[in-house]
Amino acid sequence: MGQKQRTVIRVVLDTNVLVSALLFSGEIGNVVSSWKVRKFLPVFSHDTFDEFRRVLAYPKFSLKTREIDALLQYEVLPFCEVVDIEDEIIGVCRDRADDKFLSCAVAAMADYIVSGDKDLLVLGNFRNIPIITAAAFQEK
Repeated sequence: MGQKQRTVIRVVLDTNVLVSALLFSGEIGNVVSSWKVRKFLPVFSHDTFDEFRRVLAYPKFSLKTREIDALLQYEVLPFCEVVDIEDEIIGVCRDRADDKFLSCAVAAMADYIVSGDKDLLVLGNFRNIPIITAAAFQEK
């Protein structure tokens, strides 16, 4: 028999897309409503999730610890999956700190990496995983 076909699109969202989607109104906010109705599954690794949590605590966002915890508990965690990295990608991105998103995408067998980061977008794709902007993703 053939492989079972997946019905849910698996997506690695980089930190800037996640933060923008959760904290700012506008078109990017549609990303959150889309994951809530299961149009796609956001996928994290422990490293990408840690970075996301750390960025939410930046003073410029003025979020208290309990607000961050509530965002994570009610807006993110019920709708996502966390994967373990077995094949760590090193030295592919111009900014090596972005390699963790590639590692996550490979481990998750992601359909897309959605990013606003030029260091990721310049790659175009990685191991046949398209790297696209949030606007391009929302057109899918």
